[in-house]
Amino acid sequence: MTRTAGLSRLINRLRPHRRQVLLAACCSVINKLLDLAPPVLIGLAVDVVVQSQNSWLAGWGIRSVPGQLGLLAVLSFLIWSGESLFEYLYALLWRHLAQTVQHELRLDGYDHLQRLEMAFFEAGSSGRLLAVLNDDINQLERFLDHGANEILQLITTVLAVGAAMVWLSPGVAGVAFLPIPLILWGSLLFQRRLAPRYGEVRERAGDLASLLANNLEGMLTIKSYATEAWESGRLERHSQAYRQSNSRAIRLSAAFIPLIRFAILFAFLAILVIGGLQAWRGLIAVGTYSFLVFITQRLLWPLTTLGRTLDDYQRAMASTHRVEDLLATPIAIASGQRPLPLSAVRGTLRFEGVGFRYGGRDPLLRDFNLEVPAGSTLGIVGATGSGKSTIVKLLLRLYAVDAGRILLDGLPIDSLRLDDLRRAIGLVSQEVFLFHGSVADNIAYGSFGAPRAAIERAAMLAEAAAFIEALPQGYDTIVGERGQRLSGGQRQRIALARVILKDPPVLILDEATAAVDNETEAAIQRSLEAITRQRTTLMIAHRLSTVRHADRIVVLDHGRIIESGRHDALLEQGGAYAALWRVQTGIAPGEVLQP
Repeated sequence: MTRTAGLSRLINRLRPHRRQVLLAACCSVINKLLDLAPPVLIGLAVDVVVQSQNSWLAGWGIRSVPGQLGLLAVLSFLIWSGESLFEYLYALLWRHLAQTVQHELRLDGYDHLQRLEMAFFEAGSSGRLLAVLNDDINQLERFLDHGANEILQLITTVLAVGAAMVWLSPGVAGVAFLPIPLILWGSLLFQRRLAPRYGEVRERAGDLASLLANNLEGMLTIKSYATEAWESGRLERHSQAYRQSNSRAIRLSAAFIPLIRFAILFAFLAILVIGGLQAWRGLIAVGTYSFLVFITQRLLWPLTTLGRTLDDYQRAMASTHRVEDLLATPIAIASGQRPLPLSAVRGTLRFEGVGFRYGGRDPLLRDFNLEVPAGSTLGIVGATGSGKSTIVKLLLRLYAVDAGRILLDGLPIDSLRLDDLRRAIGLVSQEVFLFHGSVADNIAYGSFGAPRAAIERAAMLAEAAAFIEALPQGYDTIVGERGQRLSGGQRQRIALARVILKDPPVLILDEATAAVDNETEAAIQRSLEAITRQRTTLMIAHRLSTVRHADRIVVLDHGRIIESGRHDALLEQGGAYAALWRVQTGIAPGEVLQP
């Protein structure tokens, strides 16, 4: 990323706030101009003391020395007050702008993430994404908070002081400006060398955040395998890599200020001597010399902060690059434009010649065809990796098909509005996710504002009411992050209650009874009879007892339907389904199968 590319991206981000940027910039410039006034007042005061009634102020009609000093006192009070006021205003405006841009950027980034396909999340790292949405955006906020003001005030100082010095004494101004080209050249050189180093720092920060996020989620595995020491060592290596990257950048940026100090020192000494000789010879007034000495410090000394400002700038540009790259990630699965009113959905599903492969793998589905009549229940069984869950992901458009099409009520699903499509489908996945919050909040997720009576009825139908009411705070019990305070079976029943409350016309149960005991499974099966009535239902299961009452069962093998029919008919065929039934029921190969 070039410097101009990063800066142009930042400017584009600030365009909607150009009025506030302009106001903040004006306050910064006015504050700096007022901040530069004290050396002028000092020069005028010296001129009054030395020249008395012949001073510069005397030419404005104030002849007495007390009157001139009184005027300077009033001017000092006004200037100091104005400087304080505009410092407050620029700090308020820049910080508000920084917070606003940070807020908008985080929301834009998260909204864009939500619209990316699942393949993006499976290929990437949640820790890296967290680093972008938190650390990188915060880094940009810090630059807007301080760095932009510092750059503006530095430019104002150089222009204002330079103009004043040239007007008062061109010879002394030439000496004062001698180190500035060297400082600017050195700054650009440091900037070019710092840019890739800070890019590396942000990459190492992403690696570290990824490891931490992954380990916190896998703490049970770490403890059960007693690998705490190994993981601590791995964290130490990643942290050390981040530390070393930062150290390389810091060593370079830290060398900048001492070099600038020497350039400033030589310029200051030259002005001190040359200006002093000119004042001694009467070529310039003593007050003017005093002003030049003080203002030279104001001109050159702020350049020592240029290193820190460039440091913040480079960090901000590296972060801007990462954030904008995230926002530039193309959305592979775009929403269709056709609305799908929920009340109009009947639930007829049809897969026509569907082909699909996961990235870099062999095709999983080839010319796959399947039809599910509205209101019927389809059981889908097969070995792991046969494509059962893939069918669900394609139906929800979590992935895009490579060939063929999927239709809902005769409409291609890629032509439908994505949110309408997904509202029409309820999913209970084998990997149940609960949000940190109460049991009631998790049941009502997606059906926000549902009355408590409806929540409790959904829990009752999901056979969850009994254990929920036994919890310390009942429906108001906090489930913990990812629902870790509940058992797997309890989480699954809450997820089932959630989809019951959603009341979608199409229901998908992906191993919905996998984590419950036999007694609870039987209870859930009873409730499913009522839940699935007059509703198109896809039931994916390893336990064949879950699908035995389905209107139709299909057996998948490597993405192909190898058997199809009702439970009894499939047992009579004596094929793959019958073999699975024998294994799960413990019936010997020679024994007669009982439906």
